[in-house]
Amino acid sequence: MFSRRCRIAVGSDHGGYELKEQLSGWLKSQGHNVTDVGTHSKEAVDYPVFAAAVARAVAAGRCDLGIMVDGAGIGSAMSANKIPGVRAAACYNEALAKNSRQHNGANVLTLGAGQNNFEQAKAIADVFIATDCTEERHLRRVQMIKDLESGRAGTPVMTAIKEMKLDLSPQDVVRIAERVKQIVGGGAAAPAAGAANLANLPPAQLCRMIDHTILKPEATQDDVKKLCEEALKHNFFSCCVNSSWVRYVAQLLRGSSVKVCAVVGFPLGAGTPEIKALEARRAIREGAKEIDMVINVGLVKSADWDAVTKDIRAVAESVKDGGALLKVILETCLLTKDEIVKACEASMKARADYVKTSTGFNKGGATAEDIALMARTVAPKRLGVKASGGVRTYADAMLMIRNGATRVGSSNSVKMMEEAAAATGGK
Repeated sequence: MFSRRCRIAVGSDHGGYELKEQLSGWLKSQGHNVTDVGTHSKEAVDYPVFAAAVARAVAAGRCDLGIMVDGAGIGSAMSANKIPGVRAAACYNEALAKNSRQHNGANVLTLGAGQNNFEQAKAIADVFIATDCTEERHLRRVQMIKDLESGRAGTPVMTAIKEMKLDLSPQDVVRIAERVKQIVGGGAAAPAAGAANLANLPPAQLCRMIDHTILKPEATQDDVKKLCEEALKHNFFSCCVNSSWVRYVAQLLRGSSVKVCAVVGFPLGAGTPEIKALEARRAIREGAKEIDMVINVGLVKSADWDAVTKDIRAVAESVKDGGALLKVILETCLLTKDEIVKACEASMKARADYVKTSTGFNKGGATAEDIALMARTVAPKRLGVKASGGVRTYADAMLMIRNGATRVGSSNSVKMMEEAAAATGGK
């Protein structure tokens, strides 16, 4: 960790000049060695010039850290990150400053004079300077950032990218095709293929949209083993199990493309955010690549949206930290249409990856109407939509997919594949 007395390069454009001057004086009073690269007046200048000067001072080793101030902090971060060796982060609060240093090894802080006053900026800078990246898992990822920058072949991240396979849903294919038409035609894209016009999916495509599921409390080890064998045979996207089975399932699926999905806070969702986050962390540590968490339905019905968002965000942070994906189970049968929309909005705000209809343990499951509503709501953030609960047949699955589902959860997946083969000639 850096000494409290650091060599710090500071810079700004004309919009950030006054705040930069205040920060520079404060940094010197704290005993830091400050190099001011300008600007030195309120005369209009271009922020990329000064952001680059701060970044070069850090990249060259002349300064330990850099602080750049413009109107919003965003443009300066973009500019500074063009300099090799620099990891600039625009931070508007102390939590972001700490995270950018602790998790990402940021070495340049960019601030927005239009976003923060001097006292706030001082507190942000203080946390940024005092924090360092020391945990092995974070250091490993920072090294990946450096390897991406260098583009050196043979590094873990470049090898992973080279070997990466894209699993495209039918909806992805439609969107790509329409975008290509738009680019080639030079005009507006034709309306996307309507949900009702989506052709029946053959088994080879359908299988990659299915989370093969066993969540009943009386499931035995033999039942779970059978689930995994079926998933491997049919190449389902994942096996969805209670978190106590994750380690066992991960062992059975090792080396395959079938992922492990674990439910958290299941089936009531009424536990505390901290316990849900802890359960998610353990599941990921034991091999889960996706987490399906149950929303706190009581908080939704109470319209306490700040608490709902906090509940989801606690799990989302654990999941993101573990490199997994998060689906939020809304239990739509218990919600009004307005509550479904607001729960989707809370999921987007908390940085979930999917919204999901149901646990399958309540009075109703997925409906085409709810799927369509969820898909429309989360479209701006491009979240996935998972239909689960009562999806038992191929016809059920296709109805959900035509209305916007990008993933289907079912315990009747094998029968569904047989029906798909019959309906499409087995292709």
